Amino acid sequence: MIFYIIGLFAIFNGLFPFWVTRFAARGIPGSIKTGISANVIVGLIAALIYLPLVIPIMNALNIGNEYVLVYALASIQIFNTMLIAACESSLQAIKPQVKGYGLIIEEITKVALAFVLIVVLKQLFLGAMISLIAGASVQALFYTWLLKGELRESINWNALKQWLKGSTAIIYNGVGNYLSSLILFFLVSYASGQTGTTALGDYQAAVTFSVVIGYASVLAFALYPKMLAVECPQDVSTAFKTTIMLSLPMAAAALTMPRSLLVILKSTYAPASPILPLLAVNALIVLISQFYTQCLMGSETFDIEGKISLKELVKSKIFKVFTLPYIQAAIALPAAYIVLTRFVPADPVQAASAVVAISIAVNSIAFAGLYIFMRKSVCLPVAWKSIGKYVLGALVMGALLLAIPQTSTLTLTLLKLLIGLAAYTAVLYVIDADARSLFSDVWTEIKDTLRPK
Repeated sequence: MIFYIIGLFAIFNGLFPFWVTRFAARGIPGSIKTGISANVIVGLIAALIYLPLVIPIMNALNIGNEYVLVYALASIQIFNTMLIAACESSLQAIKPQVKGYGLIIEEITKVALAFVLIVVLKQLFLGAMISLIAGASVQALFYTWLLKGELRESINWNALKQWLKGSTAIIYNGVGNYLSSLILFFLVSYASGQTGTTALGDYQAAVTFSVVIGYASVLAFALYPKMLAVECPQDVSTAFKTTIMLSLPMAAAALTMPRSLLVILKSTYAPASPILPLLAVNALIVLISQFYTQCLMGSETFDIEGKISLKELVKSKIFKVFTLPYIQAAIALPAAYIVLTRFVPADPVQAASAVVAISIAVNSIAFAGLYIFMRKSVCLPVAWKSIGKYVLGALVMGALLLAIPQTSTLTLTLLKLLIGLAAYTAVLYVIDADARSLFSDVWTEIKDTLRPK
């Protein structure tokens, strides 16, 4: 629940970062310092609004007073969320690869501190919150250090004026995204008895693994600023192929060994295994939709001169993309309410599965609309032959994983995963020249990085 509350109070964390990436990628001076400064102020305001509301929020959610400190500390994470959003949008425009370094630093810090506070000192929720805050704080410090040169520039007041003008569209999108995310609140609120709370726990456990499929979207993360700076980059098709190449083995693992993966977290999550394959399918649909969305927004030129016209913004493809969450919410929320209150028994797994199935249907409809719209406006060549090879590799991997007996320990599960990934890699190495070239480039990069200077 804390995560959803943080998301609510940080709902406008994209208010300025959206424009920062577009302006910085096009070389407009002072964009980065302006965006980070503005988001820091918004983050401080959001955290200060949240703090006096902690007790009323906890009372409304029937949460015991022993968690007051944990919920109060969430105010720091609200600020961190806003700062990191501004830094990542800035880095996306000039150094997109360093986001990966920041995530590694954040995860190592978070997990190391969590081990001490949770495992050693037995501070469960407080330790978790402190660890999350520490990881995000270190990540934010790393990003600001990377941007120290840009932070010496002057604030571009004209750019800020333009962003404030365009902020109405970002608010419009933020409200739509929040409405579409309410489906999880419906899961907690309308499932009978304690079913909803347990279902949310099962859902979040499965998300731990399905979210990995979306990591392949980092390729679109780097592609977006290039499309802003170059009218029609030739490597859009290559980026799409590689995104599919990297996402399919993760999806194959989630589809074929959900029980083994969930048992790693806790043995009681084993019954929730039907949820993970559904989330894997949903993650693939969302991943491809996000790629198409990045291409659509990257091809939009109404703000190319550093000026935002509300009239042009409303007519743009970006505004149409911003409208999609409202359509999704209009379909998903009534469907979830009807299904959870009338058709789903008091079973957490069935309740969570029903919600994910609704999400799959809604995201598929949204993707179909996006694809039809994009075909008329953006040329995205799809290398079907290469993608077919990746699908074949994923099928071989999935068949092998199904043939290997179920595992219940971390070591054996990781070993099983490595065997499956090795099979996928071997198949692609044999049948796909592009994959061989990619593996060769990666190996060369590793050797050059490790070679003494």
